[in-house]
Amino acid sequence: MSMQLKTSLKLSQQLRMTPQLQQAIKMLQLSRLELENEIRKEIDENPVLEEIMDTIEDDPSVELSSTSQEKDSSSEDQDPQKQDEYEYGDDDLQYRGLSATAPSEAINYDNFISVSQTLKEHLQWQASLSGFNEEEMAMVSLLISHIDDNGYIKVPLGQIAEEENIEVIELEEILPFVQEFDPPGVGSRDLKECLMLQAKHLEEDTKDVMHVIEHHLKDMEKKNYESIAKSMNLAIEEVVEICKIILSFDPKPGRAFQSSDTQYVTPDVYVYKVGEEYVVALNEEGLPKLKISSFYKSLLTDGGSKSAAKLEGQSKQTQDYIQDKLKSAVWLIKSIQQRQRTIYKVTESIVKHQLEFFEKGPAHIRPMILKDIANDIEMHESTVSRVTTNKYVHTPRGIFELKYFFNSGISKTDGDSLASESVKLKIKDLVAKENAKKPLSDQKIVDLLRDDGIEIARRTVAKYRDVLGILPSSKRKKYF
Repeated sequence: MSMQLKTSLKLSQQLRMTPQLQQAIKMLQLSRLELENEIRKEIDENPVLEEIMDTIEDDPSVELSSTSQEKDSSSEDQDPQKQDEYEYGDDDLQYRGLSATAPSEAINYDNFISVSQTLKEHLQWQASLSGFNEEEMAMVSLLISHIDDNGYIKVPLGQIAEEENIEVIELEEILPFVQEFDPPGVGSRDLKECLMLQAKHLEEDTKDVMHVIEHHLKDMEKKNYESIAKSMNLAIEEVVEICKIILSFDPKPGRAFQSSDTQYVTPDVYVYKVGEEYVVALNEEGLPKLKISSFYKSLLTDGGSKSAAKLEGQSKQTQDYIQDKLKSAVWLIKSIQQRQRTIYKVTESIVKHQLEFFEKGPAHIRPMILKDIANDIEMHESTVSRVTTNKYVHTPRGIFELKYFFNSGISKTDGDSLASESVKLKIKDLVAKENAKKPLSDQKIVDLLRDDGIEIARRTVAKYRDVLGILPSSKRKKYF
């Protein structure tokens, strides 16, 4: 028997998903509000982290400007996901703003007013003033809890009764009282009941109105007024007037309370024009500025100092805990810096690629895909995708999500291409200018776009029309 010793060398490359890489990716994905909450959470949980309460002017030696970071990125662009060793320099130990101030024309969000009362709160307030006894109030509150944001009770009363171990008849008897509440139509179980309830609130004879709701809703939806007139033995003009009344009703009575809260986003980055150039500035307002506690920093730099001596005699577990928290704090600061730097680079590249948008408006947005930006800033497409989702830019043209600027292209007859967003705007403009009594069909829109040099399929027009919330031509037609 002979024995042979063989040596083989196998090379392989693997992506090691370290905690630092996970944290860096997580930071890229967070929205601005989520980032602020995450930073606050880390400050609370990590004793090594401290929030800088002074201003940048108080300590200019540690200021990090976007300019200096961009300048140094080529030499010290040590992304958190690429590092295995920790170096504790001033830049690592403090997180200051990458942009000193937001532009003067930035929106003042203190001027926005929001109303916090919800539909359920409004209904509960009315119930408290209606003189119900304790048992009735419990039933009313139960029904209110099942009313959705549109004002409907979609869960069958039988199911509610079974889940609450009560008699369904009790809910059926109390429901009409809830349906008397404001807004009219609330507590309905379907569209027909919603419209009937609103008809009952009218201070006039609504017999014909209720008849159309009960028997001819589909005809009304199709604008088949002739059929309704024939069935009711009425003149078509009378039917049109009845339908006008019904169309004035709100099919989703609860939505008034959905829109009562002012919804706004805080931009992550600003683009504003200075002279003939567009300048990018990160919005750091409101984000906590971080630093390593000076005590713990001294432990790292002065191994024999009095501060370090304070740890003598402590258990290895305690020392390991402090080291772990120090590393965690440094990686958090590095991850935030990397996130902000990446947003800056991506926005800067978007401005370069979409200059016509900034100069002339949305109709001039160009076709652009993730790869265009990824190649420009030498990052992976997935990184660009993460950093453009739920991140917003304030521009002279308004506030947009960064992913808004990415569009597929539509061919033109001259060999050029047009962004899909521009085509949507053209479709919207054509519909806005159409004759309401003879609305444009999808095929007609295709023909008009072709006349403008844009080649597009009818099904694509239909898809874009749906995205824009534009009804088909048969439902856009107006008889009055």
